[in-house]
Parts: sequence; structure tokens; C-alpha cells
Amino acid sequence: MSTALLAISNLSPGQNLDAYVQTVSAIPMLSAEEERDLAEKFYHDNDLEAARALVMSQLRFVVHLARSYSGYGLPQADLIQEGNVGLMKAVKRFNPEVGVRLVSFAVHWIKAEMHEYILRNWRIVKIATTKAQRKLFFNLRSNKKSLSWLTSEETRVIAEGLGVSEQEVTRMEGRLAASDMAFDGYADADEEESAVAPAAFLAQENTDPAELIAAEDTSADHSRRLFEALSGLDERSRDIVERRWLSEDKVTLHDLADEYEVSAERIRQIEKSALNKLKLSVAA
Repeated sequence: MSTALLAISNLSPGQNLDAYVQTVSAIPMLSAEEERDLAEKFYHDNDLEAARALVMSQLRFVVHLARSYSGYGLPQADLIQEGNVGLMKAVKRFNPEVGVRLVSFAVHWIKAEMHEYILRNWRIVKIATTKAQRKLFFNLRSNKKSLSWLTSEETRVIAEGLGVSEQEVTRMEGRLAASDMAFDGYADADEEESAVAPAAFLAQENTDPAELIAAEDTSADHSRRLFEALSGLDERSRDIVERRWLSEDKVTLHDLADEYEVSAERIRQIEKSALNKLKLSVAA
């Protein structure tokens, strides 16, 4: 195993990106014959060392692709790691009998993982969910030649080229131009800026005076009915319910059973019967 391969075993782009790039750039490229020989060993014999060598030989290509997505403002190290996952998936599916080089086959898998990572992390809210929207998202960013809005002609050309409607292009352009906003605003925002945060537009619950009065009336009515219902119980039933449910220092069934010289099961039956009567009276 070469020195470069030994170094990459204990190195990841997240630890030291510059050192990682320098190390993978030092790994020698494989010739077509060497690549085919390794691919056949893995494809036919499941030789994991051969698969590892194939992956190592293309790590520099993953770095190259990750740099092309630097405009999304996401960490290069994370993009590279996602691309490496795609590369490993490609190596697993690579068939040397097809007659193409690994790099040509792997580019799709590498980009797919990077695209998925970008769509998950570029915005808090997902900007593209369908296959057509994803295609439009990446192509629209690369097709826009300036920060200004697309003209009608540019919109038409992009829509025709991607096989989508002009309305879809316009909607995606609007999503790309928008930005995330903190729900409660930002800590250093002044009073005027805080007023436009999404939280400022939500109605607070229980602020309608009519609803507050209605709730208070309902609560008072329930209390009145409960008091009347308790008054209608016999003395023992009322005492059990009050001490079991309405007192801060609640007593147990066994305590009441000892006091009334009956079984705990009998206290439970009296309690259940009294509660049922209370429910009927309050709901009436």
C-alpha cells in the first residue's frame, strides 16, 4: 500500500481540508488496464482491497466536482464527504464488462449525492421536491448569467431546454431569490425589523375578549354545577370524593377503608358511583 493510501486511511476532509486535498492529489491515477484489472477482481471475486483502490483513485475527481458547487455557500468538506459516498456507490455498481472508465460511470452517482445534500441543507424549507424541480433548480442557477431577473425570452429558452413550463421557471426563480428568515427574528434586530418576523403575523391565542368572557362563563358554570352536584351526594360519598380528588392532601383508598371500617374495594365502588353522578350533573 502506498504512502498516500496509508495517509488517507486516517484523514477526512472534515479534519483538515487542505491536507486532505493534498493527500488525495498525491494518489496516482490508474491506467485503463490497471482500473479494469481491479474492477474485475471486485466485480467477480468481491475483492474489497481492489474496490478500495478504485475508490482512492477517484477521490481527487470528487474534490474537483465539489469545487464546482462552491457557489451554494455550503462547507466544501461536507460536499466532498457526500461525493465520496456517491463514489463508493458507483464502485459497488461498476461493471468492467461495459467498457467505460470508472470516472464516466461514477460522475452521476457523485453528483446525485452532492445534489441531495445541497437540497437538504441550502434552505430550511425544501426548495425542490420532485425530479423536475430538482433538475430545474440546478440548471436555473447555472443558466442565469446575472443577478437580475430573467427576461421573458430567457425564461422561454430555459423552459424549452429543460422541458418544463415557463411558469415553473418563474416560480423556481422566485424561490432562489428568496431567503430564510428566523421565525422569532434575530437577537440583534431592532424593533422595526422584529415587527416583520413571521411570529409577529400570528394571532395570539385567547386574546379575543368575547372568547375570554365565554371561557370564564363556562368555567364559572362548571364550578356551580359541580358544587350543586356535590351537595346532592350523601355525606360519606361527598367526603370520599372531596378527600380523594379535591383536597391538596389526598388520602388513599386504604386510609378511607380503615376510617369507615369497610374494604378498600367498597370505598372504590362508592367513589366510582359518586363520580358518575357528578359527571351526569355537570354535563346536564
